[in-house]
Amino acid sequence: MAAADQPRSGSQAVERAIHLLNCFEGDDPELSISELAHLAGIPVSTAHRLAQALVRGRLLEQDQATDRYRVGHGLATLAAPALTRLGIDAAAPHLYALAAGIRITTSLSVVDAKEAVTVLQARPPVHFCAHQLPRLRQPLRSSASGRALLAHLPAGPHLATELDLVRRKGFAVEEFDGVDDPVRSIAVPVFGADKQVWGALSVQARSARLNDELVREILPAMRQIAVRIGGVVQNSSAPGIFTA
Repeated sequence: MAAADQPRSGSQAVERAIHLLNCFEGDDPELSISELAHLAGIPVSTAHRLAQALVRGRLLEQDQATDRYRVGHGLATLAAPALTRLGIDAAAPHLYALAAGIRITTSLSVVDAKEAVTVLQARPPVHFCAHQLPRLRQPLRSSASGRALLAHLPAGPHLATELDLVRRKGFAVEEFDGVDDPVRSIAVPVFGADKQVWGALSVQARSARLNDELVREILPAMRQIAVRIGGVVQNSSAPGIFTA
């Protein structure tokens, strides 16, 4: 047996298991064992052994028809207390109310290092399409959510002019090429009760739909919901730290 494929114990095994779980942060909710091994940078046999241990611990589930793995109910159960402590579960009704009202998926993001990470998403009951789903992780400097956060966090002087405009306008805009249509994203900051930026509330859709007229129409509702969410989330700034 190769050294890299030998069973490990203690902290090394735990670190590898955590690394395997982190592979599910991507856009694909299910992964094959070969995909897991590739993403984790470990042999397939090692990935299989770790994945099976995580399945037994209910942190992963395996689809019996396809043999692909997905996040298990046990992991969701473990996450529930943290979501309650941070107030994210209390923000959910407000997020769903906004999505239903403007008929566009709404997303709540926080800072993690140099990325804006989506922690909660609400799809509307009608008029949903895949264009409305942002990537789970987006660069702070090149996403609407990221710039709405950065505008109220310490950043490098080379970003000062652009971020000052975002602060004055009260929202950030990003346009990018979608799969078949340009997509536009709008984000407003969410402030906690301590007046520190906690996260960003955003929507995105095809640019043809999310035009300037619709943006002007939905921005008041977005700002109102951002204030409501700010009243229920934990009173601290966004959990991640950005360093320019």
